[in-house]
Amino acid sequence: MFGFEHLLTVLIFLPLAGAGFILMIPGDDDVAVRNARRTALWTSVSTFVLSLLLWFNFDPTTAAFQFEERMAWVPTYNISYHLGLDGISVLFVLLTTLLTPVCILASWESVKDRVKEYMIAFLILETMMIGMFAALDIVIFYIFFEAVLIPMFLIIGVWGGQRRVYASYKLFLYTLTGSVLMLLAILVMYVQAGTTDIPELMKAGFDPALQNWLWLAFFASFAVKVPMWPVHTWLPDAHVQAPTAGSVILAGVLLKFGGYGFLRFSLPMFPDASLFFTPLIYSLSIIAVVYTSLVALAQHDMKKLIAYSSIAHMGFVTAGTFTMTIQGVEGAIYQMLSHGVVSAALFLCVGVIYDRLHTREIVAYGGLVHKMPGYALVFMLFMMASVGLPGTGGFVGEFLVLVGAFKANTWVAAFLATGVILGAAYMLYLYRRVVFGKLEKDEIKKMLDMSPREWAVFAPLIVLTLWMGVYPVSFLDVMHVSVDNLLNNVQIALEASGSATVAGR
Repeated sequence: MFGFEHLLTVLIFLPLAGAGFILMIPGDDDVAVRNARRTALWTSVSTFVLSLLLWFNFDPTTAAFQFEERMAWVPTYNISYHLGLDGISVLFVLLTTLLTPVCILASWESVKDRVKEYMIAFLILETMMIGMFAALDIVIFYIFFEAVLIPMFLIIGVWGGQRRVYASYKLFLYTLTGSVLMLLAILVMYVQAGTTDIPELMKAGFDPALQNWLWLAFFASFAVKVPMWPVHTWLPDAHVQAPTAGSVILAGVLLKFGGYGFLRFSLPMFPDASLFFTPLIYSLSIIAVVYTSLVALAQHDMKKLIAYSSIAHMGFVTAGTFTMTIQGVEGAIYQMLSHGVVSAALFLCVGVIYDRLHTREIVAYGGLVHKMPGYALVFMLFMMASVGLPGTGGFVGEFLVLVGAFKANTWVAAFLATGVILGAAYMLYLYRRVVFGKLEKDEIKKMLDMSPREWAVFAPLIVLTLWMGVYPVSFLDVMHVSVDNLLNNVQIALEASGSATVAGR
């Protein structure tokens, strides 16, 4: 596309440039802190505005990668700096660029120590996240995929709660262990195919016996990132200990790495193995949906409850992805996007009242509607979106996943449907205990409703949640051709190897 030859490079490295500028701000006085905050905010807002060019100039009628950039990086080993976006990845880049300024604005007053370092960590994190979604060389992908761990480790370990060091190390060790296996698989793929280019690897046609081992190696990394049961235990600890903005970006973007990996690597590169391991994915997804929903019902900490609800929602994503139906895969992508917005907003809702009362215990609240009616309204909207109320983005994703699951396996659809009921149970139970009831506690009586800054934080998320619920076709049209092309290629590969056809295709 003329005029956009280096747009992705600019988007990736603009936040890094902002981080470098903050690093050069002298001193740690009030003026330096204010300048660091403003620089981080304007850098992230500029990145978001530039990313809108992707939305306005994206051609949804083709499955080809767009905004491509390619430059030889290590030509001796056929490794290149290759970037590009299709109808799947472009939406995740936009989600990333939207949530980053929201996180920075949400941290404006709550983060008071090492503010310059905090803002630098967030901008570096944004660079790595955009780079991961835009990478079309598997080595570049792996570098960005792993580099995300460094700023996230610091955000939790330095600015987190009392057990922040434990939570950050747990996050690091869980994700790094799985990624080592993925690195070994990447080396095997390079030896077999002679290239690290992702579009070329999609056409490589690996031997079905080898596919099983490669699939398991990638699964070890992506399952932790989703996270799937039973490798999910790092997530509640990370959420509880992370600062509010850390939880927002963790739930909003980082949890999507695993689902995106399944779509970009597991299905197109290892179709036979994906079909073979589909029963395993179904089983783990159902356990995630049912078990973690029941665990969420028993929580006393608001953040931990929302963290377990995230695991349950991501169970819909993994199940929908491996139905290999157009409705299931599009529903999984839509669920990831919707969950990215809604879960981010729910953690921000917790942060609003935590900043006032400095506790996340549910029993410490009650009767908030009498003192914070605006907050009660915002919290209700996102709680309903999490439940899957028609008219919100949460409904569209869950509905499409259930349709795809019903076409593939009615029992899977039935078990997934129980998650909708359980989700309503724990979210309504949380809302009733926090917002309704008598106003009896003196601390609650002194609380003030949301400030203009807090309204500004929630405004784009409110608009997007309703937009995704009322006019979903504007997002589905972007991804449809790419998803259809992905599934057609999977079907062709399965037929060529003599495997059974995909249900519902």
